[in-house]
Amino acid sequence: MSTSYPGTVFMVVAPSGAGKSSLVNALLANDSNIMLSISATTRAPRPGETDGEHYFFVDKPRFEQMCAENAMLEWAQVHDNYYGTPREPIQKALNAGRDVLLEIDWQGARLAREHFPEAVGIFILPPSLPTLQARLRKRGQDSEETIARRVEAAEHEIAHVHDCQYAIINEDFDTALQQLLSIVQASRLRTATQSVRHRQLFQQLGADALLNQG
Repeated sequence: MSTSYPGTVFMVVAPSGAGKSSLVNALLANDSNIMLSISATTRAPRPGETDGEHYFFVDKPRFEQMCAENAMLEWAQVHDNYYGTPREPIQKALNAGRDVLLEIDWQGARLAREHFPEAVGIFILPPSLPTLQARLRKRGQDSEETIARRVEAAEHEIAHVHDCQYAIINEDFDTALQQLLSIVQASRLRTATQSVRHRQLFQQLGADALLNQG
């Protein structure tokens, strides 16, 4: 395995109700070296939203131009608006040695991996489908019909768990968070990553000989 950047891309994937956002927010609060990727969208800002903080707000011609220039890792059209992940901010962060986290669906993760094949995929699973359904119902935001559709969609999404290198079963939040933190720390210690982060040391120790032969 080889890597081109001193930083690492982490992709966290999960069906709705599995607790992905809560785990991601807790991870970011515990680790200041991870930057959350900010998506671009053509929809108008909602009250309290700030450009460059919550989203990059762009018009449709600009968004379509970015797609044509291959400046998006992945993108999708939702109703009448586009949503996507700009590549440039991620590459800048990786070059600076920062890690980047993508909170993304399985389809977006597949597309993002085409640009960053060494990205670390982490799938968040619910302990059971009835538990997932109960969590969605507890939110009090959706009708029973919508909840049923979300659970059905979750079954389809979970079938793609093998696209990720890691799977966390979010039964107990604190345990799941510790497992997520452990994955991040272990990924940073991969030899390929360390050899780029500490290139000078590897050269001094002669530990880059095999890499140079490749």
